[in-house]
Amino acid sequence: MGISDQPCRTTPSSFTTAYCSSQQNDHLPQQDAVLRTDQEFGFPYYYGNEQEAAFDGDELELGFRASKATRVDYVSSPYQPLWATAARGDVAAESSRVRKQRFRDVLESCKQKVEAMEAMESPVAFQDGEDGVVAGEGGGAGYCGGGGGGGSGADGMRLVQLLVACAEAVACRDRAQAAALLRELQAGAPVHGTAFQRVASCFVQGLADRLALAHPPALGPASMAFCIPPSCAGRDGARGEALALAYELCPYLRFAHFVANACILEAFEGESSVHVVDMGMTLGLDRGHQWRGLLDGLAARAGAKPARVRVTGVGAPIDTMRAIGRELEAYAEGLGIYLEFRAVDRSIESLHIDDLGIGADEAVAVSSILELHCVVKESRGALNSVLQTIRKLAPRAFVLVEQDAGHNGPFFLGRFMEALHYYAAVFDALDAALPRYDARRARVEQFHFGAEIRNVVGCEGAARVERHERADQWRRRMSRAGFQSMPIRMATKAREWLDENAGGGGYTVAEEKGCLVLGWKGKPVIAASCWKC
Repeated sequence: MGISDQPCRTTPSSFTTAYCSSQQNDHLPQQDAVLRTDQEFGFPYYYGNEQEAAFDGDELELGFRASKATRVDYVSSPYQPLWATAARGDVAAESSRVRKQRFRDVLESCKQKVEAMEAMESPVAFQDGEDGVVAGEGGGAGYCGGGGGGGSGADGMRLVQLLVACAEAVACRDRAQAAALLRELQAGAPVHGTAFQRVASCFVQGLADRLALAHPPALGPASMAFCIPPSCAGRDGARGEALALAYELCPYLRFAHFVANACILEAFEGESSVHVVDMGMTLGLDRGHQWRGLLDGLAARAGAKPARVRVTGVGAPIDTMRAIGRELEAYAEGLGIYLEFRAVDRSIESLHIDDLGIGADEAVAVSSILELHCVVKESRGALNSVLQTIRKLAPRAFVLVEQDAGHNGPFFLGRFMEALHYYAAVFDALDAALPRYDARRARVEQFHFGAEIRNVVGCEGAARVERHERADQWRRRMSRAGFQSMPIRMATKAREWLDENAGGGGYTVAEEKGCLVLGWKGKPVIAASCWKC
C-alpha cells in the first residue's frame, strides 16, 4: 500500500479507510507550529493559559480490515511510531519479542475500535425512541435529540454523525475539514438546547481544544504537547461551585457516600478505636458530607459509641481539608464522639504509610470516591504504588467508587464514542430532573461534567486525568494487587434510598459480581466495590 501525499479526508456520512503518515506533515508550512487564531481556524475558540504537558506521540492512521475498514490512532496507542532520524538506528536492535508484543497491542486496539464503530452503526445501538430519544446500550446510550423535546431522531443521528466525522478529522489532523465540521456543530449544538445538543456542545469544545492545542509533528514527539485547557486545570472557583451543585442535584456522590458508609460501619462493628483514611476527600467537596453521615451512624449504632474516631484526609487542598476537619470535630462533639482530624499535605501518588500515623489498636478503613482513576497512567506504576501503600494499612474495608465507563482505551476515537454514550445518559438524567433553562443545571453541565468531557476529549498525556475504566478492569487490577472482594449485598436498601433521595424514576441499581452499580435507564454510571487484604 502506498503512502498518500494528500491529507486524509473524512466525510460526515461514513467511516473511511485511510493511511496517513507523519510524512504528510512535511507539506505543512512552518507557521503551523504555533497556536491558531480564531481567523486561522475559522471557528470561534477561547484560548486559556498555555501549559505544556506530556504527549503520547503523533497520530498516524493504519489501513486495517477486521470485518470492516477502520483506523489506528497512534496518539494513544501502545504502538508508538519510530521517528525518522531519532529512532532508525534502534529498529535493528529491537527484539523480535517486543515487536510481536507491539503488533498484538495494535491488533487489540483495532478490535476495540471496530467494536466501538459497530456499536455506533448498529441499528440496536441507535434507535429512535419517544420524543426524539435515541436509545443505546441498556436503553440509555444515546439520547440524541431527546430530553425536553424540541429535537427529532433524525436530527440526533445527524449530530452524532457530525461529531464522529469531526473526531476523525481531528485525529487525522485534517484542520480544514475539522474546522468546517466544528462550525456546523457549533450551530447545531447550542448550550441551552435539548439534552443531547447540550452534551454535544461540550464535546465540540473538547474537539476544539484538541485541534487548537496540538503542535504539528515536524519538530518531533518532544514538542508534541497538549496544553491543559482552563477546565482541566483544577477544581477551584466555578468548578468547585459546580461540584457542590452536582452533589445536591445528582444522586451519584450521595449514593457513593451512602454505600461507602454502610460498608465502613459494618467493618467497624464492635470496634472502639477506628480510623478512616479518605483518599481525595470526594474531589475536595466542602463540609465533609460523607463523614457527618458516618458519625451519625457510629453514634446511633447498637452498643457503646467508639471511644476514639480518627479521620485522615489525603490529596485535597490543605486549607480545604483543615476547614473540613474543624467542622467535623465540632459536629462530632455535639454527638458525644471524640474525633481527631488530620490533613496530610501530599498527593495520593506520593503518599507513604508513615504519613498516616496508624495506631496498632486501630481498625482502619479506606475510602476513595471518584479519585483513583486520576492516578491511572500509561505506565500503571503510580496506581500500583498507591494500591500497595493501601494494602500495607491492612484495612478492614477499602471502599472504591469509580465511574463505570471505558474512557481510557488506546484509541482516541474509541474513547470519544464511549464518552459520548456515557455523558449522554448523564445529561439525560439531569434533563429529567430539572427544567431546560435552570441555571444550576447549566453550571453543573458546563463546569463539572463538561470539564470532565473536555479532559477526556481535549487532553493527552499527563494532562489527561479523567481516565475512567469499567468495573471489570478495576476488579482485575485490585485482584492483581492482592485484595480480596467483599461483595456488597444491599441492592434493596439502595433502591429504597434512591426512592427517598432521587425520586427513583429512571435510576437503576444492580448487584454485579460483588459490585453495586448505579445507572440511568440501565446505562451504568458509577460502580461501588469493597475490598480487604
